[in-house]
Parts: sequence; C-alpha cells; structure tokens
Amino acid sequence: MRTLGPSRESAPAGVSSPSCPHCGAPAQDLGNPDWRVSPSGPPGKPPRRRRRLRRTRRLLAVAVVLGLLGGIMFAGLLIVAPSVANAPALALAMDKAHHVVYPHQQVPDRFAASLVATEDHRFYSEAGIDPFAIARVTTGFLMGKPDQGGSTLYQQLAKILYVPGGSGTLAKAEQIVLGVKLALSYPKAEILQMYSSVAYFGHGYYGLQAASCGYFAVPPAALTWSQAALLAGLVQAPTADDPLTHLTLARAQEGHVLGRLAAMGKLTQAQADRAYQQPLHLTNSHTSNCAVSIATHRARSN
Repeated sequence: MRTLGPSRESAPAGVSSPSCPHCGAPAQDLGNPDWRVSPSGPPGKPPRRRRRLRRTRRLLAVAVVLGLLGGIMFAGLLIVAPSVANAPALALAMDKAHHVVYPHQQVPDRFAASLVATEDHRFYSEAGIDPFAIARVTTGFLMGKPDQGGSTLYQQLAKILYVPGGSGTLAKAEQIVLGVKLALSYPKAEILQMYSSVAYFGHGYYGLQAASCGYFAVPPAALTWSQAALLAGLVQAPTADDPLTHLTLARAQEGHVLGRLAAMGKLTQAQADRAYQQPLHLTNSHTSNCAVSIATHRARSN
C-alpha cells in the first residue's frame, strides 16, 4: 500500500541528519538540508574588535572637541587678560620698595643656566606654557597626588608681578595666561633680567645682585658653578633653604641643580661632582666691597 504524503528516505546508517538547533526537528521537515546559523555583522572583524575601534573613534572625537573648546576659551582669556606692558615698571617699583638696584644687566650665563635647568628646562623653546608639565600636574591631581609644580619662569614672574599671594584655580589660570602674554611681549633675556631682579633669595636678599653679594661677597658675574647652583635652588623655598640657617637643605638643593645641569648637558657629571666639592665661601656680609658698590650705585640713582 502506498502511503500518502511525500516520501521520506531514511538516512544511511551511522549518519545523523542535521536538525534545527532550536526545536530539534529534522532538517528535512524544514526544507533546509544544509542548516547553518549566519554570523551577525560583516565578516572578517570580531565584534569585540569593532567595539574597541568605535570606542577609540569616540574618544578621539571627544578629545578634538575638547581641544578646540579649550583653544577658544584660552584665546578669549588672552584677549580679556590685562596688558603686561607695564611689567618692567612693576619690576622697578618692587626693586625700589626692597631697596634693590635694577641695573638691566644681562644675567650671567652660569646663573641663567642653573635657573633654567631647575625651574623651567624648556624655557628657550616654549611660549610661556609647558603642556607636558600641565599634563603631569593634571594627572597627579586626578590621581590624588600632591602638586608637583610645573610653573614656567614666565608664570612665576607673572605671579610675582601681578598675582602676589594668589592661590587656587583662578589665580593659577591667571598666572598661565599672563605668563603667555609675557612670553609673547618680551625677549627671553629680558624675562630672565626681570625675574632675577625681583626674586627673593632668602635672608632678606631681593634680587640676584643682593644675594650674590650678601651670601658670597662677589658680583653675579663672578659666581662659581656651585654658588650659582645654590642660588638657583633657593627661589622655590628661600626661607626653608636659607644656607646661613639651613645649610644642609641648601646644599641638597645645590646638588639637585648641578645634577640637572649634567642631565641637560651643560656640565658633564664629573664637572658637576667637582663643582659640588668646591667650597662655597659663604660670608653673610653687608659690608663687602660688592655690597658697598651696590649701595653707592643705589645712592647715585636716587
């Protein structure tokens, strides 16, 4: 007797018929003897890799947008920030208030190199702002680490002249903007001149000439590498590192500055080691020939 309906041939012995992965029915009942689950998405790229690429593109897009917004905001701050055309006049007024001579002389090479090495080693290549230092400080802030510095010499000069005693985010932003304006307005040699004349070096000494004469009884041009390094190391903590009251701390800063000079190639490591072994000849003299000549110059200028 013939059976109604389509005939079904039994599968050969030992060969299993493919079945639906969901209901378990034989593939013949579904009319699809070659059952396969088609992969989702375009072939060749695993889903995880595609997600990673999409995430990277989004992050790059966000970074570009934030960079553009930051640039626009910074340009606006430069426009509304006060002028720095009076910076030399402010420096002169501060020098007169501290009874310091402001000779407008070039800063000696040894002190300039020591100051740049320890305070702002990109001084000659930056435009008033060090993006690497800002990135380092920002990362430290986000990770809860203490402030690691990062102010350029331009920003430090701006703080002394325009934001004395200022603290907090707004004061820091003002220092950055004014530092950029100083960098765009004055040659680097004049920035060093103004900074060296208004910086405080401890023990009541304002300005490089007063500090050089007061601590070593020599004019700035006669400073040795060890003496120049010690003075450059004082500007961050002039009272705490005062060599006449805290010699050990001052010598530690001197060693740090000499190490930075060696790292920057201004000195070899052997030269830095020899400089550290040289005597400093500290004097604390307000009556040396150097100090007397400064006092005479001051009296004549008044």
